Amino acid sequence: MLAPLHLPLDGADDAPLLRPTRFIESTAPEVVRFARETVGDAADDVERGVMLYYAVRDGFRYDPYRIRLVEECFRATTVLREGAAFCIPKAVLLAAAARAVGIPSALGFADVKNHLTTARLRDAIGTDLFIFHGYTLLKLAGRWVKATPAFNQSLCERFGVKPLDFDGRSDALLHPFDAQNRRHMEYVHDRGVKPVRYHIARMLDRNPRTPYRVELSLSNVYTTLMQRYLAHRLRACEAADTP
Repeated sequence: MLAPLHLPLDGADDAPLLRPTRFIESTAPEVVRFARETVGDAADDVERGVMLYYAVRDGFRYDPYRIRLVEECFRATTVLREGAAFCIPKAVLLAAAARAVGIPSALGFADVKNHLTTARLRDAIGTDLFIFHGYTLLKLAGRWVKATPAFNQSLCERFGVKPLDFDGRSDALLHPFDAQNRRHMEYVHDRGVKPVRYHIARMLDRNPRTPYRVELSLSNVYTTLMQRYLAHRLRACEAADTP
């Protein structure tokens, strides 16, 4: 399980965490409409954060096979348009919707081991360790809490997994055991809060099966040139973007 929440966000200025980014498109008309229709007349931030969490969790199907390592895949508007996504874009949509109604938000990432992953998914990614699993951080009632809107309720019911509830006051992290008390999700390493683009670049560097690596490398060879390119992207993303 992840250690208690200790974030660089604590004590920081909330203003940057309310602004839109190229991925957290909190001022996009469709994001604003989705957020406002979801919260309605609710005025309490905790209540609104919970409403947005369930709208994203259950309103958009979790699809781990929808991973496309291009920027468009990670934008909130893409999730709204396609109706399904994997963990990171769903976390991005929740962060964008929160900012759209004045709730500071950020993206957090962790490496998790899925002890119940299907043979198909394990074969597709080559492991049951999912690097850069994405979750959302929301500032509610003056404190930061983690929310994980990845697995929709119908998916959980299909696989016998407990749906992950969120009360807006405590962290909502993936369950360590399923409904039959089998080991499910194990948090291996919390990578903390950084810009989305930083983690896209890290995913390119760490995932040996990503097709995007093939696109970037000549003759499908992982060259020193590509390593330098990835290092350049990491430096640029870490320096230029906000969480």
